[in-house]
Amino acid sequence: MVIEMLRRAGLRSAYLHGMSLGSVALCLGLWIRAKTVDESERGNAERRALFVGLWPPTIWLIGDSLRRRE
Repeated sequence: MVIEMLRRAGLRSAYLHGMSLGSVALCLGLWIRAKTVDESERGNAERRALFVGLWPPTIWLIGDSLRRRE
């Protein structure tokens, strides 16, 4: 049902796979940036990077589901 709605909205599997790879790059960027902030903000910055790091597998699997429908 959700996959069908995404497909009707014009979303393609290649877009989601690209977004998944982009979120990996975002996670790495946030992780590197976390190493440059001072100690009082470092914990929050690292948690933000880890949170974004949870996105790629989910986005990739949604893209795979869309690919099967295409």
